[in-house]
Amino acid sequence: MREAVVMLFRRIAPDATIVEFERLSPVMAKAQELGMPDFLCLDLKLPDTHGVSGVREMRALFPHVPIVVLSASPSADFEDLSLDAGADLYLEKSSGATHLTQALRALVSPDSESHDTKAATTDKLSRRQRELLKLLDRGLSNRELAEIMEISEHTVKVHLWRLFRRLSVKNRSQAVHWARSRGMI
Repeated sequence: MREAVVMLFRRIAPDATIVEFERLSPVMAKAQELGMPDFLCLDLKLPDTHGVSGVREMRALFPHVPIVVLSASPSADFEDLSLDAGADLYLEKSSGATHLTQALRALVSPDSESHDTKAATTDKLSRRQRELLKLLDRGLSNRELAEIMEISEHTVKVHLWRLFRRLSVKNRSQAVHWARSRGMI
């Protein structure tokens, strides 16, 4: 599966440096050699981790690097645990190449926002982010957001992750509050 994900990612970002590991233990040494990673993609079942322990470990080592969990476990079983442990996005391996490609492309697309720590101003939000804030105010689920926006649920999750980082918020409620306090909704 790792090889398939690498192939997908090479199609999305052909010039990216991709480093693969079978376990987490060598990650920090490689980061010291090559520099800070742009993002980490990891499985929950690695020889030197158990469950979401690898997510916690990587979050501690790389507090500002996006972490994507790609797992064979259904999202109902581990998504919340992974997000609570510090992952930014949870994708199921069974999602298929199209959905994985959409989610990874949205994560690393050239038009993605900078990841600085300053809160965004309303004029720095994209049209899609403004649309998403208005839809969030309606209390819609990810599935409903995906249908309205005509994208996959995985891509919705990536858009939410990027929006939350842009606004320096942690959840939907905070994002809606942010938008309301600025008169956007």
